[in-house]
Amino acid sequence: MEIINSTEIREFILLGLSENPQMQVILFQLFLVLYMSTVLGNLLLIAAVRTDHRLHHSMYFFLSNLSFLDICYTSIIVPKMLVNIAISSKNISFAGCLLQVYFYLFMGETECILLAFMAFDRYIAICTPLHYNVIMNTVSCVRMICISWVIGCIISSIDIYFIYQLRFCGPVTIDHFFCETPSLLQLACNDISSNNIVGIVGGSILLIIPVCLILFSYVQIFLVLVKVRIHSGRYKAFSTCISHLVVVTIFYGTAMFMYIRPKHLATEDADKLVAVFYTVITPTLNPVIYSLRNKDVQRAMRRLVGPTACNPNR
Repeated sequence: MEIINSTEIREFILLGLSENPQMQVILFQLFLVLYMSTVLGNLLLIAAVRTDHRLHHSMYFFLSNLSFLDICYTSIIVPKMLVNIAISSKNISFAGCLLQVYFYLFMGETECILLAFMAFDRYIAICTPLHYNVIMNTVSCVRMICISWVIGCIISSIDIYFIYQLRFCGPVTIDHFFCETPSLLQLACNDISSNNIVGIVGGSILLIIPVCLILFSYVQIFLVLVKVRIHSGRYKAFSTCISHLVVVTIFYGTAMFMYIRPKHLATEDADKLVAVFYTVITPTLNPVIYSLRNKDVQRAMRRLVGPTACNPNR
């Protein structure tokens, strides 16, 4: 297929969330706090998993990788938005826009696969606990992580390949706060049917198939919990299931709203609101969700903060 030169336009203009100067100051402060909370919270969770031997299990290995993805995911979008607000510039170069699209697709698609593997881990822990250490050994976990990253890389590369072949000859205004794929495709001057087909196929692979695997895992978990009495080991495993289900619901719910809904339901304001949720709010909440019901994670985090946090009476 012949690659079309798509560099007629050298930069785009991101309209952002608001053009009101006072609102921009509020948004800058809000997103700066949320971004710092995301980075610090997820780094703390990663450090807790790495330094506490009680968290050296496959679930927490997956969780630390999820935290790393969340840091990368939000760092692709939020710093550029903060810079644009701070210097009152809304421009982003053509190359910068494509890079932003590629890496946010890469991280988001990798997370789709990783969440499915985390559900499989919980299925093994509860349904076949005696075989858990054999099935979910270090080699298996590393392979699953690598598979997640490789699939995310391949599919995002295909997406960006088809986007690069489009011609962008004007207008240059993107009604969004980052180069989100549907908003960018609206500016293309030529036919985007190939991009739509690639999007449908990629969405099926990354949304429908993992969701089916997650549903299957949790149906089996529910059936086991109904039949048998939960002992302490299974209860601890089940407590992480609740946290994982909350994260899965938020992540896949917003993703499906953005990419699988009928086009007539799409509005610019709703798209921006949902995008804020899955690019900023969700990465901030994930460390809180996973540590809220997990005493081991809470204990490890308090130990990292300092001895006075571990022993309030000291």
